[in-house]
Amino acid sequence: MTNEELSLRTKQSFAAALKNAMEKKKLSKITVTELISACNVNRKTFYYHFQDIYDLLKWMLEQEAIDVVKHFDLIVNTEEAILFVMNYVEENRHIINSALDSMGYEEIRRFFYTDFFSIIYEAIRLGEKELGISMEPQFKELLTAFYTEASAGLLIQWFKNQLPQDRDTVLQNLLTIYKISIPAVLSSLAKKS
Repeated sequence: MTNEELSLRTKQSFAAALKNAMEKKKLSKITVTELISACNVNRKTFYYHFQDIYDLLKWMLEQEAIDVVKHFDLIVNTEEAILFVMNYVEENRHIINSALDSMGYEEIRRFFYTDFFSIIYEAIRLGEKELGISMEPQFKELLTAFYTEASAGLLIQWFKNQLPQDRDTVLQNLLTIYKISIPAVLSSLAKKS
């Protein structure tokens, strides 16, 4: 086994221990001592891989959600990529709630933002290709950020049960907004060119 494989296994072991601990208590109450005890390693091993528990949580979220979304063919499977994120959130509600309590809205928003930025960017890129136009990179980034901020905010509201809609309705509403408004913006740009 290579050092890289061993390092990944160690990180995964810490992530599993953290996930298990978060089922029982808030993130702020979990200690490095608990995690190293659950993994049967020493304190130096933890700090070799992570700065603190929040760094471990961030790595875990990225590994479990962000990296998986990156493997979707976002042009073809935008709906499946969004559905994956929503399913992940539902299945790991205790983790997201714990993280929200400990890290706050901004960190959770950043989690959703990272996922949705690549999904929306690819949808915009596909629209450009279909219309035979090319946006200025700065405008494409701005448009992507606009839709991403809105999507991340809506998903957090949905997660916190602040929307009177179920998962499927939120998903279909997001897709409708993307399918209608993104092509409209791109068509408007094409007419100006």
